[in-house]
Amino acid sequence: MIPIGINLTSIGVSSKWWLESAQAVEQAGFASVWCWDHFISQGKDKTMPVLECWTTLTAVAARTSRLRVGSFVTNVMNRHPAVLARMLATISDQSGARVDLGIGVGGNPDEMAAYGIRFPAPPERTAVLEEAVAVLRGLWTGGPVDFDGRYFQLRGAYAEPAPTPAPRIIVGGEKPAGARLAARVGDGWTTNAPDYDALLPIHLAELERHSRSRSDVVHIVAVPMARDEQLDQNPFIADMAGFAAEWQTRGADELIVNWVRVNQLSAVLEAAARAGLAG
Repeated sequence: MIPIGINLTSIGVSSKWWLESAQAVEQAGFASVWCWDHFISQGKDKTMPVLECWTTLTAVAARTSRLRVGSFVTNVMNRHPAVLARMLATISDQSGARVDLGIGVGGNPDEMAAYGIRFPAPPERTAVLEEAVAVLRGLWTGGPVDFDGRYFQLRGAYAEPAPTPAPRIIVGGEKPAGARLAARVGDGWTTNAPDYDALLPIHLAELERHSRSRSDVVHIVAVPMARDEQLDQNPFIADMAGFAAEWQTRGADELIVNWVRVNQLSAVLEAAARAGLAG
């Protein structure tokens, strides 16, 4: 079965629930756990607690032994890429290289305005992300790194310990521009399941234009879990092995079950047990 990860809700839950749930996800045999990278709930109630992505993932990495951890996905505008590079390198060192970086151009202008974070139009955020990836890859060599970009500048920057291997950079792309961006700079591309088939030809064409092969970029399809869905009618819950095999045939290398809420987690864990995911 292709690797399957779980994106646990980080809204309206406690750190205790998140850490215990991540441990249960590992015990159930899933390959990875992923965390949303936002600071404020996107709903009307802005007082709803929201766990910060990377501190949460650091705690999970310390409490697990096999589970990979990653962001789904980090907004490139939230952190300077040199700071992000050091964060990821440290988590990699602490966890035995069990960390992935999901990253995208972001999509919540109200949140950015609330926190005073610059949020230019999508084409500029795409350019920022391309530079950020170059900074990340440079610093993950350990340095020294000189970089003279439009948005970021480094001078003799060292970054030890250098992660070996470097974390995978998984570019989130739900539109044609994102699918092309992942083809240009990503180790991986993730998009929502309903969009994958339409975006795939665009992504493949961009790979060819940049002399990259399909094997250079892992495809991680995000399988949505609707809020009010009847879980016994969800095909992933009903037949996890068959569902994963179908997606592998369609081109996916990995799956992420996207946005698993508190009242859905037990059904996901039970489905994994029926599928024999833990071996």
